[in-house]
Amino acid sequence: MAKASERSAARLAAVQALYQMDVAGKGLVDALAEFEAFWIGREVEGVEFQPAENAFFRDLLAGVVEHQRPLDQRVDATLAAGWPLKRVEPVLRAILRGGAYELMYRKDVPARVAITEYVDVTHSFYGEDEPGFVNAVLDAIAREARPGELDARGERKAKK
Repeated sequence: MAKASERSAARLAAVQALYQMDVAGKGLVDALAEFEAFWIGREVEGVEFQPAENAFFRDLLAGVVEHQRPLDQRVDATLAAGWPLKRVEPVLRAILRGGAYELMYRKDVPARVAITEYVDVTHSFYGEDEPGFVNAVLDAIAREARPGELDARGERKAKK
């Protein structure tokens, strides 16, 4: 269970770092160094940041940066017409990019896990419609990027 909580913390830290990179124009190397040195596993201004799986955190951040164009294109294609990703609030943009990266490039992470984790991250920042929005967008991306994976569990249950 420790590994799962460290991965959850890595996802939250990655979203925070992606947000910071987006709004402050910080580069990948600087964001990695700052979060690993000053945030992950530390207490900052009375807020305790959980220990995270650093290798997973690094992969999420570097992967989103490396694959940002195809990630943004996939998210844009999923969003409502006339509402491109660049119009989405920066924290939500970071969450969607992180979730899309895992769904498209981290096949070792089950789609349901990735979606649930990013919906949970969304709950850390929002309380109303945003978690449902993230769930809907990531579900649509998962169904395109991993055809049949989300349906497999339901089919197994139906066969029993």
